[in-house]
Amino acid sequence: MKKFIYTLFNDSNTINEKSVVGFLAFLMLIITLVADIISGLFGRTMPIHEFIFDGFVIIVLGAFGIASIDKWINKGKSNKSDTETP
Repeated sequence: MKKFIYTLFNDSNTINEKSVVGFLAFLMLIITLVADIISGLFGRTMPIHEFIFDGFVIIVLGAFGIASIDKWINKGKSNKSDTETP
């Protein structure tokens, strides 16, 4: 775990930080969903503040959207450099 955190913050890494943040926010949404379903089965209501939930949704969509666009842009750049002749 310590090595993963070191490589995550290293400038020359292969880990996409936006995807890590998006996955963690998505994981929090899933945990909230499961906790809400379990508390509902026991007849208790679990108050979920809308602005917190919306914040996690925006983080997930933003992180995965930005990561997808970044991958698409970098793919276009790598294809151009491969086809150019000196």
